[in-house]
Amino acid sequence: MWMAGIACVNAQQPELNAPDLVVINGKVLTLDERSTVTEAVAVADGKIMATGPSASIKSLAGPRTRVIDVSGKTVIPGLIDTHAHFKAAGLADYVVLMGRAKTVAEALGAIKAFAAKKKPGEWIIGGAWHPPSQLAEKRYLTRQEIDSVAPDNPVYLRTVGHFSMANTMALQRVGIDKTTEDPSGGKFERDAAGELTGLLVETAIDRVEKAVPPWTEDDEIRQFAIAEGVLNSFGITSVVEGATEARDIRTLRKLVASGKATLRTGAMFRPEPPADLNAWEAIIAGNGVASGFGDDWLKFAGIKIFYDGGMTLKTALIRDVYPDSHDNYHGIAQQTPERLKQLISICNRYDWRVGVHVVGDLGIDQVLDAFEAVDKEKSIRDRRFVLIHASLIRPEQMERAQKLGVRIDFQNVFMWDKAATVERFLGKSTADRAVPTRTLIEKMGLDNLGAGTDFPVNPINPFLNMYIMVTRKDPSGNVYGAAEAVTREQALRLYSSAASRYTFDEERKGTLEPGKLADIVVLSADYTAVPEEQIKDIKADMTLVGGKVVFQR
Repeated sequence: MWMAGIACVNAQQPELNAPDLVVINGKVLTLDERSTVTEAVAVADGKIMATGPSASIKSLAGPRTRVIDVSGKTVIPGLIDTHAHFKAAGLADYVVLMGRAKTVAEALGAIKAFAAKKKPGEWIIGGAWHPPSQLAEKRYLTRQEIDSVAPDNPVYLRTVGHFSMANTMALQRVGIDKTTEDPSGGKFERDAAGELTGLLVETAIDRVEKAVPPWTEDDEIRQFAIAEGVLNSFGITSVVEGATEARDIRTLRKLVASGKATLRTGAMFRPEPPADLNAWEAIIAGNGVASGFGDDWLKFAGIKIFYDGGMTLKTALIRDVYPDSHDNYHGIAQQTPERLKQLISICNRYDWRVGVHVVGDLGIDQVLDAFEAVDKEKSIRDRRFVLIHASLIRPEQMERAQKLGVRIDFQNVFMWDKAATVERFLGKSTADRAVPTRTLIEKMGLDNLGAGTDFPVNPINPFLNMYIMVTRKDPSGNVYGAAEAVTREQALRLYSSAASRYTFDEERKGTLEPGKLADIVVLSADYTAVPEEQIKDIKADMTLVGGKVVFQR
């Protein structure tokens, strides 16, 4: 519950010089341990100097202090998305945005419009999207359909990481035709006549992906700068980048060095594990850095490893046989349990925390087995290893994770436009128990959890995500797993005080308390009081990072 009453002025040192900034006349949700609600915040040197009643905070102001009067609006800590691939928010000028297409015709229309701006022979790349859930036809595009709107350009359309589509020219560029053999762990899909459909599955993606020309350094810096501004516009001040390549880490470092960064980033470094474990060890040993290396703007959060697939892809590794399966199919693991353990063991040896993409309950069993095995080699109990997604986690698995000090970072917003697809593929009872947020809090404690979006797979809007946590509704108003709904404060803490623990930053951010980073958001409406249905419509009116305004509506 929000603590009634107004906090007294709480400053670390009364003799501090005048603040650089004061925010007054607000409803300030500090999210401290007592859930204190107060009126104002003073900021000095990028950190919170004091909180308290407006009159007391305003009295601290000097002649150079900037005063922001928020006229009764709600003020919260900067929001932290614990799992996103946020560069995608800066790609509008560079890729076809497929996220809004609702039909095959609309998807093809978007490609055609983008192709009109390209020279013949130039690559056309698609932004992330999810055709089976998104399109009325519930299917992927064929190469022939893509050819019909972009015959003079190689076209490559990414989805959520396990499937991609390519047109004829793109396949020709990399020497793929109907005689090409499928790679190990992947497939070039063919129709009944043996002709390529253009759909690339799992490892088959690499052949085309590697042929796509890379962006220039200036392009990438601009893309990240735009993306950071987009996240700021939603009140997001920190993010965990869910699968970061070395190239992106270099780009982010340059953006920070330029002084233009507006988003604090924890990078889950994702080197592709080579077949040879000695080569993996060489990557992990690297130049001696490990999890936590960096600063308040950019730091290594850990190593990301993929294990299974996803619910709507029918590739999550589940205990039960998939409905309508005729071959005892339980999903897909990207490596054997033994190899997974070996990969994690090497990371652990060099002080890297590991986060594993795992969705299904059978996959979670095997990842926890691996965590328990490496814990016996060298304790992981205070290291906050992570189950990323864990959408179908069961109560006994939560208890296993809690004993190991393992975090779960999940994405309720995945169910916003995909719950019906999960129900179709796995049944209503499974859709109801997906992302079991209330049970996770009860079994593991709020501080061992965090909420993200997995953007661009799902919308980046944190208030939509909180709405779904509180209501468990999809766009049609259908409720999935009503018993797993949580309170508004719990949802907000999963984006702030609890989320800060992902990067071991609970003493640095996540609440509005003296000494912490002045990452602050002013909201368009009172999150604690608006009707439930309006939570998703709340916007950030102003976002401050380190006491500087980085977004204003």
